[in-house]
Amino acid sequence: MLVVKKFGGTSVANKERIYNVARRVIEDYKNGNEVVVVLSAMGKMTDELIAMARDINPNPSRRELDMLMTTGEQTSVALMCMAMDVLGVPSVSLNAFQVQMHTTSAYGNARLKRIDTERIRHELDSKRIVVITGFQGVNKYDDYTTLGRGGSDTTAVALAAALHADKCEIYTDVDGVYTADPRIVTRARKLSEITYDEMLDLATLGAGVLHNRSVEMAKKYGVELVVRSSLTNEEGTVVKEDVKVEKMLVSGVAVDKSAERISLVGLEDKPGIAFRVFDALAKANVNVDMILQSVGRGDTKDISFTVDGNFGDDALKVLEDNKSRLNYEHVEIEKNVCKVSIVGAGMMSNPGVAAKMFECLYNEHINIKMISTSEIRVTVLIDVKDADRAANAIHDIFGLDEA
Repeated sequence: MLVVKKFGGTSVANKERIYNVARRVIEDYKNGNEVVVVLSAMGKMTDELIAMARDINPNPSRRELDMLMTTGEQTSVALMCMAMDVLGVPSVSLNAFQVQMHTTSAYGNARLKRIDTERIRHELDSKRIVVITGFQGVNKYDDYTTLGRGGSDTTAVALAAALHADKCEIYTDVDGVYTADPRIVTRARKLSEITYDEMLDLATLGAGVLHNRSVEMAKKYGVELVVRSSLTNEEGTVVKEDVKVEKMLVSGVAVDKSAERISLVGLEDKPGIAFRVFDALAKANVNVDMILQSVGRGDTKDISFTVDGNFGDDALKVLEDNKSRLNYEHVEIEKNVCKVSIVGAGMMSNPGVAAKMFECLYNEHINIKMISTSEIRVTVLIDVKDADRAANAIHDIFGLDEA
């Protein structure tokens, strides 16, 4: 059996935890399995590297940031193999260049294109545990790239797909996927299983357990995921196509406090304007989420949309650089906002779910700024100061703490 195991930063934060992970991996290896391990940077190392970069240059290029940040994972994999050596088990550490994990050239948010598996297969055939850097790849210029925050999950799923692994286990500091973030909603309950679609929406909307692109890839290639804790032996949450139990009306509540709202005021009210706006943003690799266009007044209209806070300044620069082409009056940005979402496959066959959520927010005297919906999700944009209160109230009204 071939197993891919991914461990997050808290799982390898210090010497004791590195040895804990090494022993868990070796246990699988000694049971006769081939094991590929994917590691994140230790603890808060990525944050520390970013802080170091901004101390030197407040606005470093994304290429140089990627060059710097990939050192975090290289540190983790080398130390892990040193620990396995002490424990008497053969292993080898490989970075994205050695494996040849090919990506696009979007520094800071690259996408995996393909993985060359020849070197990995050679090492596995030599009876070694293979320990690979997560979060990173190599583009056509032979530059290092990173896959965005949480990208090690995507690395693990991509490797599981490329190697036709039997299992892909994602180890983190929580013991599974919960109905809400337990740090925000104390009554949050762990789910035994969840569908790819529900998990994808929860991940996209702020649930930090899995990287959204990893879920997207797992669904595409049929890789069954298990999310579990590296610190306990408890059963985790299985992410797969179908679940055995009847689908709950709502499976979870997600909160994303990194959102920013940008409004373009006084755009010309004519065909093609929305295309120009979002085409310019797309070409600059700025992802847009919620979109609201006002009813035209006179010859003008307004368009508001949300972006990840890490790309707010990039979005503003694109809009300012294209002001003459877009011909708007002015642009506004609102930073103290957040997205609160409910997700559940059961919504498809149950009308009135959105109304129930809105009533809950009304009872809490929380104002809604924007709304976005799909078949299995409802998202509202509210003031960030109301986020935790909203999440708890919504969790309660849908009875998510009940088994």
